[in-house]
Amino acid sequence: MQADLGKNYFELFGLPARFDVDTADLASRYRELQRRFHPDRFASAPESERRLSMQMTAQINAAYQTLRDTVARGRYLLGLQGVNTDEETDTRMSPAFLMEQMELREELDTARGNATRLGALRGQVENLIETRAQSLRRQFAENTDAARLEARTTVREMQFLQRLANEIEALE
Repeated sequence: MQADLGKNYFELFGLPARFDVDTADLASRYRELQRRFHPDRFASAPESERRLSMQMTAQINAAYQTLRDTVARGRYLLGLQGVNTDEETDTRMSPAFLMEQMELREELDTARGNATRLGALRGQVENLIETRAQSLRRQFAENTDAARLEARTTVREMQFLQRLANEIEALE
């Protein structure tokens, strides 16, 4: 078995390291890699090959989950470019974004139990996420230090919005 655990997620899937990813192509490449490295194919192989198969399968799964998710892909791409998003320690956000979050949270509180209002709020949040994804595309395409810092902020904002979208979905 020939495998390289040192590849980054884009290299693993044979994709260029960029923000835009064709998700259908990604899924196809994922299925092919799964077929190639699935542990069942190595059931009678030596222990070292079985272990490598398990490691590759875990890496393939982690890579797929990261690359198919817009926010995770943006965070990962920033990491490849040497930018740490510091979600755990840096809690600073712009006052405008914090105000937007407070308003959305208030709307969520009033929309509980009302499917129509929850649906409208979900649409609003999805639009905010898509607007930021468009900004992220531009920021990654610009490929400057200033744009990477903007992308860091955009990814962090998208994380908040994605969390809110997940809460709305759970309530629906």
